[in-house]
Amino acid sequence: MRLLLVEDNINLGQSCKLLFEKEDYAVDWVVNGELALAALATEKFEVVILDLSLPDYDGLDILKEIRNKKLEVAVMLLTARGSLSDRVKGLDFGADDYLTKPFDVAELLARVRMLIRRIHGKKSVLLGFGNITMDVQKHILFVPEGNIDLTAREFSLMRELCLNSDSLISKEDLVQSLSSFDEEISLNAIEQTISRLRKKISGSNVAIQSVRGLGYMLSDREH
Repeated sequence: MRLLLVEDNINLGQSCKLLFEKEDYAVDWVVNGELALAALATEKFEVVILDLSLPDYDGLDILKEIRNKKLEVAVMLLTARGSLSDRVKGLDFGADDYLTKPFDVAELLARVRMLIRRIHGKKSVLLGFGNITMDVQKHILFVPEGNIDLTAREFSLMRELCLNSDSLISKEDLVQSLSSFDEEISLNAIEQTISRLRKKISGSNVAIQSVRGLGYMLSDREH
């Protein structure tokens, strides 16, 4: 799950980046609008967390650019602007949500999880398929035999598969979702992680199916 954080306050930016990385998100942090637009032109993100008051752009202009280009990304606005008209304007321009500074980091995380669920049509932090369940808030994978411990990368990849449980996800999309400016994930690393996940869920009725040349999807062993 790849996020773009656009925030010029260094302390807040560093804190948010560490927060999301602790939750096993791939997060890219930029400090101005020019860098944000460059990142959006070359990379694919699920969520953009966008400060409205940037040194070179008004955040609303970046939001308008995102919507004009019809980028499929959820946008959360961070704003110290307290007026109702600014918040309404942001929502009218296509923002999916907003938080007013100062905010609690727990609420920021919860709202980002909500946006991701909304993108994928999920209503709960519990993601299920067959007889396995993932709690994306508590970072737990449940199978009939009990809980399974996952590494950060295994958790991130399994979360992607469960969020996209009704469709096939390509290796390239998995690379995009798990990579960041700081760490680019290889196709080989994806294949190795898939191999480990298959062993760990072998006691369930869920399989990770390979579709040659296309990617992966969850399937029911019983069918």
